[in-house]
Amino acid sequence: MEGDMVDPGFPQSHTTATTTTTTTRVTTNIRFDPSYLNPRNIPGILKIAVLVFNLIGYICAAVSRFNDYSHANWFCFVTMTGFWVTGILLVLYLMHVLEKFHMVPWLMLEFGYCALWTFFCLTAASACAAYGGEDGAAAAAAFFGYVSMILYGVDAFFKFKGWRAGEIAQGERQIQMSGGDMASPGAY
Repeated sequence: MEGDMVDPGFPQSHTTATTTTTTTRVTTNIRFDPSYLNPRNIPGILKIAVLVFNLIGYICAAVSRFNDYSHANWFCFVTMTGFWVTGILLVLYLMHVLEKFHMVPWLMLEFGYCALWTFFCLTAASACAAYGGEDGAAAAAAFFGYVSMILYGVDAFFKFKGWRAGEIAQGERQIQMSGGDMASPGAY
C-alpha cells in the first residue's frame, strides 16, 4: 500500500484570523429626551400601548362582578405590576438613565421581563376569559389582557433580536469584524 498521499493543491493547515472591534458611544448625563416617544420608535410606542391596555384591563377586572375572585386578583396583580414596571422603564428611557448604566445588559433583562409578562398575561387573561360568559367586564379584561400579551411578546422579540445582535438599550454600539483566511504550511 502506498504511503500517505497529500494533495499538493491544498495546504496541510489553515489559520483564520478575525479581529472584532467594538465601539460604544454613550452620553452619560441624565436628560429628558421625548424622541423616545416618536411614532417611528417601535419600543416607545409598544411601552405606551402596554401601559394603556394594562390600565384599561385592570379597570375592567376591578369593576367585574367577580372582582373578589382569585382570577380577578391575579389579573389585577399582573396588569398593575406590568403597568408600573413598564412605566418605570419608560421613564428610564425618557431620561436616558439606561444610557448612563450602559454596562448593564438592559436588553437581556427587558427580554426576560417581557417574556415572563407575556406568559403571565396569557394566564391572567385566560382566567378572566373563563368567566367572560357570565360577566362582560371579565370578558373585556380578558380581551385587554390578550392584547397586552401580544404587545409584550412583540417587545420580547425585538429585545431578543437586539440582544443577540450585540446592541445596547440606549446609545450606539458598532461592531466591526475584519480579517481573513491565511494558509500556512504545517501538518495536521
